[in-house]
Amino acid sequence: MRLIKKTFIFMLSRRHIRIKVLQALYAYTQIDNGNPILGEKQLLKHFEKVYDLFIYQLSLLIEIRAFAEERMDEAKKKYYPTKEELNPIEKFIRNPFLMQLANNKDLEKKADALHINWKEELELVRKLYNQIRETETYKNYLSEKETSYKAEKLVIEKLFEEVLIPNENLHFYFEELNLNWTDDYYLVAQLVLMTISSYKGSWNENRPLPTLFKDELDDDGGQDLIFGRELFKKTIYHSDEFLDLIKPKIVNWEIDRVALMDMLILKMALVELTEMNSIPVKVTMNEYIEISKYFSTPKSKIFINGILDNLIIELKSSGRIKKTGRGLLE
Repeated sequence: MRLIKKTFIFMLSRRHIRIKVLQALYAYTQIDNGNPILGEKQLLKHFEKVYDLFIYQLSLLIEIRAFAEERMDEAKKKYYPTKEELNPIEKFIRNPFLMQLANNKDLEKKADALHINWKEELELVRKLYNQIRETETYKNYLSEKETSYKAEKLVIEKLFEEVLIPNENLHFYFEELNLNWTDDYYLVAQLVLMTISSYKGSWNENRPLPTLFKDELDDDGGQDLIFGRELFKKTIYHSDEFLDLIKPKIVNWEIDRVALMDMLILKMALVELTEMNSIPVKVTMNEYIEISKYFSTPKSKIFINGILDNLIIELKSSGRIKKTGRGLLE
């Protein structure tokens, strides 16, 4: 294996990947005579779109900074510009993190590849900047005479949380660009915050942006990406087999009345239990019970917990669950 190109963090956790696979499987089941190969390609495309939204949100920060700089330049052309028109704005546009982001070559390259042009959304950018100026975070920032790099970053984090994340116009803009981004918006916003928090003052313009997956740049394409692809494919491949395992465990309930999301969650869990020997049983149980809280019915947590408990006992007894490594079975 060749050396991995130096980067600083990957963004998607295994839970994020499980959620994206669940969403892709749900979409796949809505298509008659679905093609698993095409379904996998759609999954990979959706992962790419998550990263695209990440680039859009980072580039928006740069554009807001550029808008403030243009406003300052216009103020300087006046015969008698006020102190408020110059100094406070200059402090914001000289924010060291925003400057790093504006000069980052990797971000510039990826934004160009997506043909991102915020100039066409000048009114949206103007409103966001004006909202930023009205926050107490911004006003307090301007009043501080001395600050640290960490504090400068924290200001941008807070402004991103207070203004950009909840902004309905921004939500609508991204929804117009891609309907899937409605579901991905808050996830990606957290990835942006994580990126800001991880940045260091010593990094120069050549520092690459974080990758979407752990070890994304190794020869195998990254273990987490492989995990997502295998989870998707094997859930489809073993679908009928796992349905036969699940049916006897459903008491006093017709199989066709089980929520589709519940059934997909159970099948995905069975893939991990029987096909992925390095993932502890407890991890699989906990992950899918947590996911069920957000993507299925109010009673799904209890239902899925009960079914998986019974299946795990049976699969252990029959030798279908074979975990490698100390402590992975229990």
